Amino acid sequence: MSADPVRIGTRSSPLALWQARWVARLIESQGRATTLVKINSTGDQDGTQPLYAMNIQGIFTKALDQALLNKSIDIAVHSYKDVPTQLPQGIELAAVLERGAVADILVYKKLPKQWPEAAVVGTSSLRRSAQWKNRYPKHQTENLRGNVQKRMQTLSEKNWVGALFAQAGLERVDLCPHNHLVLDWMIPAPAQGAVCIVIDADHTQLKSQLAKIGCTATQLATEQERLFMRLLEGGCTAPIGAWAKPINNGWRFKAGVFSLDGTQKCTFDQTFSQEESKYMGEIAAETVLKSGGAELMKSFRN
Repeated sequence: MSADPVRIGTRSSPLALWQARWVARLIESQGRATTLVKINSTGDQDGTQPLYAMNIQGIFTKALDQALLNKSIDIAVHSYKDVPTQLPQGIELAAVLERGAVADILVYKKLPKQWPEAAVVGTSSLRRSAQWKNRYPKHQTENLRGNVQKRMQTLSEKNWVGALFAQAGLERVDLCPHNHLVLDWMIPAPAQGAVCIVIDADHTQLKSQLAKIGCTATQLATEQERLFMRLLEGGCTAPIGAWAKPINNGWRFKAGVFSLDGTQKCTFDQTFSQEESKYMGEIAAETVLKSGGAELMKSFRN
């Protein structure tokens, strides 16, 4: 192996470390040594306040971006859904790894037939909360923060019917219980289930090596999902969902934006050929904005 290990910047949560070690194994399979550098983000330091209330762009990525620009790490590994659609100057996307499970799930304490009329579920996501309230208008959601282990512990202590999670996150740290329901009706966050590597733009040789461990199909899908979000001018905490799903000889693109209380939504669901795939995010955004999405987005900014 090379005498100079690749310094991999990562948050210190169990899920972030799982993702960083996955990247390390892939890099080491190419003959390069690696070392992990743990860096705490603002989002990790404050584990109680709702993410949307903190109003920080790149709340889970900013500290790692700074470490890249300071040359104290060579690459950073992120859950791609946490990454702002506009990367800081001097930082580039190096690779998007093969995607894991995309769906949101409900880890339940009571089955739906046992739910009270005004049931409560836990989530830290405005997107999940808005879609849940759209489907269950009499339900309420309560803030659920922390790493997945802490959130599972909080769920066990609360008088909730369940809590909402990304399926991939729980599966990766072996915490996905039998008592869960896959919410195939809920539109995931753009790039949910995907892991990305970002790099200092000056590291051209390392970037070309990292490109070899990426997944072309996942990069196309997440690029279009993130384009949809960017054209709606929505940040990582806005109630926006988008999913580009490969199907026979093409793609299915589902997307939407929801009011915070769940009473309004503007959604999109259409199939595209392989040739049309590079326009999916743009077409979906234009359609949603014209069908009421622009007014919804304006209400969030106000």
